[in-house]
Amino acid sequence: RMPELQKFSTKHGIKIVSVSDLITYRRANEKLIERTGEARIPTKHGEFVTIGYRSIVDKDEHVALVKGCIKSDEPTLVRVHSECLTGDVFSSIRCDCGEQMDLAIRAIELEGTGVFLYMRQEGRGFGLHNKLKAYSLQDSGLDTVDANIQLGFAPDLRHYGVGAQILVDLGVKKMRLLTNNPRKVIGLDSFGLELVERVPIIAHTTDENRRYLETKRTRMGHLLDSQESDAAEEPSSE
Repeated sequence: RMPELQKFSTKHGIKIVSVSDLITYRRANEKLIERTGEARIPTKHGEFVTIGYRSIVDKDEHVALVKGCIKSDEPTLVRVHSECLTGDVFSSIRCDCGEQMDLAIRAIELEGTGVFLYMRQEGRGFGLHNKLKAYSLQDSGLDTVDANIQLGFAPDLRHYGVGAQILVDLGVKKMRLLTNNPRKVIGLDSFGLELVERVPIIAHTTDENRRYLETKRTRMGHLLDSQESDAAEEPSSE
């Protein structure tokens, strides 16, 4: 265990490398993905080419919706979206995930070229069932950060190395990233992708998601200062 390892390390002058360190190194230095299939997918926003990816080091499967021709010498509009079953599929308004997904896909369609990358990292990386437990704790008074900690997790377990490799495989070199999360910017930019611009993706504030969004802003550093504050306002059609 770690106490014994630390004594052994000190005695013999040997450094300690954790399993998480090895995982981080492999994500940054080894190709950990493979394409699994490709198909045309018409959506309510427009038509995309959808490419499936599998991680070779875990069971996760991811998918990229690609619009137009990706050119490595031109900035590509990119959204890296972590799976949120409740928001993306069931249209839950406890969070802003579902609306952000629609806004991003619509923006890429209007741009005429871009990538919407859907990462299977449910619940900030700790899964659907634990996310539901966190929701229950939030209903009891905790915010999303403290609920995750109460369950024994870090506030955010997501990693972006696999996502970065997928973007590179698609030909992306320079990107205009649709995100409010500075951590995501750093996570992707450190894998050889050049961030040209951070593009805000602001969903509407409602009575149901107001506290969640405020927690993201104050405790997780999300850049939401331009967040709409009128809960009654309808989304713009423009």
